[in-house]
Amino acid sequence: MSEGTDFLYPFIEGDERDPGPLLVDLARSALAKHDESSALRAATLEGQAAVVRLVAEAMAARFASGGRLFTFGNGGSATDAASVAALFTTPPHGRPLPARNLAEDPAILTALGNDVGFELVFSRQLIAHGADGDIALGISTSGGSRNVLMAMREANARGMLTVGLAGYGGGELAQSPDVDHCLVVEADSVHRIQETQDALACAVWVALQARLDAADD
Repeated sequence: MSEGTDFLYPFIEGDERDPGPLLVDLARSALAKHDESSALRAATLEGQAAVVRLVAEAMAARFASGGRLFTFGNGGSATDAASVAALFTTPPHGRPLPARNLAEDPAILTALGNDVGFELVFSRQLIAHGADGDIALGISTSGGSRNVLMAMREANARGMLTVGLAGYGGGELAQSPDVDHCLVVEADSVHRIQETQDALACAVWVALQARLDAADD
């Protein structure tokens, strides 16, 4: 058990018998992580505010012309991609918008991974479903996920708006000529990056809904 938790809670000892100090350390660790995440989220939302506005404006134009959103990522980023697609299709308020998570179907992912290679599991789906005027949102904590980068290349070639969400300074995703806009979380913790990427995606959605409301007035 200690091998599985050492990287999260290095103060947990396998021979610990006194729960009092351990619970205090666990609570202190949770509060520290909360404070770290809150500070990173606030700093990133402020620093990326201009990019959020640009992304929202560009996405609003695509949706207004009948475009659809395709989201994708690996591991935890796949669940984030699912959350973003769900936010757009079934929002708590505002206008529902067409979105699809390319990591949602295990049959498609395993078929493509087995038949053509895992690096193509998203780009092949964009070939089948994406079109000029649509939007591709690729999420990668490292900014270097090969299948995300290859999907961005395919999306760009098809005339889609390409938006990246990356951490660790942005990596290849932020430097790629195939990516129109990249929202970057300047951090090196996967957990904190993904938490802040979620906040950035929500900020884009809020700004987009406001943009669509303004266009209706």
